[in-house]
Amino acid sequence: QVQMVESGGGLVQTGGSLRLSCAASERTFSSNCMGWFRQAPGKEREFVAAIRWSDGNTYYGDSVKGRSAISRDNAQNSIYLQIYSLKPEDTAVYYCAARVRNTPAAAVTNTRAYEYWGQGTQVTVSS
Repeated sequence: QVQMVESGGGLVQTGGSLRLSCAASERTFSSNCMGWFRQAPGKEREFVAAIRWSDGNTYYGDSVKGRSAISRDNAQNSIYLQIYSLKPEDTAVYYCAARVRNTPAAAVTNTRAYEYWGQGTQVTVSS
């Protein structure tokens, strides 16, 4: 069973930045769309950002729009998420997800649209 493997979480001060990485556990894995979601204690899982491999289109959740950037490395079959100006409310477990099927724009932000998930990486922003 293919899994997504996240890295790059940790403890960051308010105003700082971090870079999360995600790669599939199998190098031959091919997806149509990969993205990031996050879940804070007591809250629902929330869309953060996504990128479609087919056209390179990127999508961002309102909570990080304007202070984040998602990118990809085709050769490594990996994606990265850079978040700047971190706030305590960014504290959450960040999950990487992948969808194999064609991904219409309306599905990009939906957790149920993704078939493969990682275990998550904790990001804690101290005030």
